[in-house]
Amino acid sequence: MGYRKNLRIVCGNLKDKGSLIKTVLSSKPHKSAVRCVILRATTHGSSSPPSNHRIAAVISLGLESKTEACSCIQALMDRLHSTSNALVALKCLYTIHNIIGKGFFILKDQLSMYEYFGGRNFLKLLTFRDDLDPETREMSKWVRWYAAILEQNLLVSKVLGCHLYSKRAKNVIGKEKDNFSSSLNSDLLNDIDALVEFACEVGDLPDSLHLQRKSLVYEIVRSVGEDYRLVQREIGTRVGELEARMMSLSSSEWTQFLNSLTKFEDCKEGISLLFRNRNRNDELWDLVKETKAKLVAVMKERGNDGKRTLVVRFLQRTSGAS
Repeated sequence: MGYRKNLRIVCGNLKDKGSLIKTVLSSKPHKSAVRCVILRATTHGSSSPPSNHRIAAVISLGLESKTEACSCIQALMDRLHSTSNALVALKCLYTIHNIIGKGFFILKDQLSMYEYFGGRNFLKLLTFRDDLDPETREMSKWVRWYAAILEQNLLVSKVLGCHLYSKRAKNVIGKEKDNFSSSLNSDLLNDIDALVEFACEVGDLPDSLHLQRKSLVYEIVRSVGEDYRLVQREIGTRVGELEARMMSLSSSEWTQFLNSLTKFEDCKEGISLLFRNRNRNDELWDLVKETKAKLVAVMKERGNDGKRTLVVRFLQRTSGAS
């Protein structure tokens, strides 16, 4: 088994060198330069994440022009969809994650176009599987998990109207009431649905947690943890706002709110396993628990009020008939 893996590393390195030579000799120098940057950031062999200067080189491709940004995202997607190597796929996804978090608007915009036209699973990795050996099959689960999180990350950005890392999102801190006072209940509930779905994707983790010993997987989990911390903040502000508006919610809104909070609580165990008590945010979980209890209590009270109203109307009708 070790021989097969070592042979694959050697072949992968040779393949990378061949691809670079082929790209350099291309008749389209502009596109070839972009593809070289992507190839160097997503090499075979090493289980380490792309270095900071490789990621910076990719991100800088969004500085010059929309054409260059488009070529960058196209080359990255081609690399992702043409590989059957779990490590290469994870490096491509890690690069995409850095574009989402640190990239210039023009790069993010080109990436969002894939999400717009490709739908919910635009990365198309639901069936990804590297069958070299048992470990690569386990790594394939991390590929599918990571892809689902990045897809949901972009969906959250679309629903919120801004990226989680954007200045607009950061400016919300400390100004929650001002930002949400004019928001409709339905908008806040839809925000929570998308944010909770992100948390659920995080909590639906592979069972091979021991693979975090690999620096690439460890760095991926750390990056996802940063996103989850921001998602916790966004959930907390919206839950707090809706708790204050509780009596103004309609029956359907109450049900949607309660279902979202229950779904969020259901993914707590998986999230705790992944982060090992990092990003715990006990205040948020206490807020969710207390809000759920209030929702259930008021819903019961509303139900009892409804029953009493029906009894009064029945008595009124029967007394009028007599």
